[in-house]
Amino acid sequence: MNGLSLEGGAMRGLFSCGVLDVFMENGIQFDGAAGISAGAVFGVNIKSRQIGRAIRYNKKYCRDKRYCSLWSLIHTGDLYGADFCYRVLPNELDIFDRKAFRENPMKFYIGATDIETGSIIYHTCTDGGDLDLEWMRASASMPLVSKPVSIDGHLLLDGGIIEPVPLRYMEELGYDRNVVILTQPRGYRKTQSRGTALMSLLLHRYPKTADAMANRYLRYNEQLDNIHRKADRGEILAIYPDESLGISRTENNPDELERVYQLGRAKGAQCLDTVRTFLRV
Repeated sequence: MNGLSLEGGAMRGLFSCGVLDVFMENGIQFDGAAGISAGAVFGVNIKSRQIGRAIRYNKKYCRDKRYCSLWSLIHTGDLYGADFCYRVLPNELDIFDRKAFRENPMKFYIGATDIETGSIIYHTCTDGGDLDLEWMRASASMPLVSKPVSIDGHLLLDGGIIEPVPLRYMEELGYDRNVVILTQPRGYRKTQSRGTALMSLLLHRYPKTADAMANRYLRYNEQLDNIHRKADRGEILAIYPDESLGISRTENNPDELERVYQLGRAKGAQCLDTVRTFLRV
């Protein structure tokens, strides 16, 4: 089965959007896809087959205080406003095509971190409805600037805390031809966050997640090393930017968003034949 794994990275995820839009325009399809954080929130448009939707609404609303702002953090407890991003935007402003989502047989999985157990939990999307949107919100809820999301007895935050790239999960499900889209160039190494002490303080009620946050950089580097080893052996196909995207996680300059999106489109066009050969399509 052909699988797709999507890394997060907030606005770096627009690189992945560019790649995916080129894939959709050229009829590249997958049996299943999994996304973490922005990889889930933006990547879900591949199942609803909405080419250009993610870059369109990000450029249009990136400076709207309801979307992402200090105002939103102060007034709602979330840097990215939950009501605006996961109700108003998909239901009223840039409609998420739930009918197309339901009718597309491709599976779509979302990973989020259970902060009480310090483990990742995956959800299989069904209809693109409210529950699926809550899982997207949970997966993209960054520590420090988001409230934990309560779903089915779990308190959830950003899936990238534990598993920044969902390749392991896809392999466990039986997907044997996996394309992985990363948002950092090869050779990137994450370093320990300077906010580790503050994070430990704020997460003191959840020591397993606090420990996971403290060691997140080690886990991230290990997972990337594993991905590149598998790619070098031809076991998977990894797609990533040629150099650092140089974009803030909360970038609100539409021109910068477009620049990163176009880098993704260029990379998608460049690797089309390689992807077709790898997927045998």
